[in-house]
Amino acid sequence: MNYLIVFLGAGIGGAGRHGVNALAARLVGTAFPAGTLVINVLGCLLMGLIAGFFAFRGHLPQEARLFLATGVLGGFTTFSAFSLDAALLWERGEAGLAALYVGASVILSLAAVAAGLALMRAMLAGGAA
Repeated sequence: MNYLIVFLGAGIGGAGRHGVNALAARLVGTAFPAGTLVINVLGCLLMGLIAGFFAFRGHLPQEARLFLATGVLGGFTTFSAFSLDAALLWERGEAGLAALYVGASVILSLAAVAAGLALMRAMLAGGAA
C-alpha cells in the first residue's frame, strides 16, 4: 500500500513540475532554466515546511509523510530531499559531513551526467567518440 501512496503522490508532483516548467517557458523563455530553479527552491521550501510540521506536530500517519514528502515532492523535485539531508547533517552538528555530502553530490552528479551524455553519444555514433 505504501508504494501506491508514493506512486500517486509522485504523479501529482511530476505533473506539477511539468506545469511550472511550461509556465516558466511561456513567461520568461527557455534561455535560462528558470522553471527548474523555481521548482528546486519551491520544493525545498515545501520540504522544510512539511519536515518541520512532522517534526513538531508529528501526530499524522506515516502514510501522509510518504504521500507528501516522498511522493509529491519526490515527483516535483529530488533536490528538496537532498537539501533536507544536508540540512539535517548540519543541524546535528556534522558540518564536515554536510559539506562532504553537498560537494560530493554536486561533483559526482555533474560527472555522472557528463559520463552518461558521453556514453550515449558514443553508443549512438557507433562507438566513435
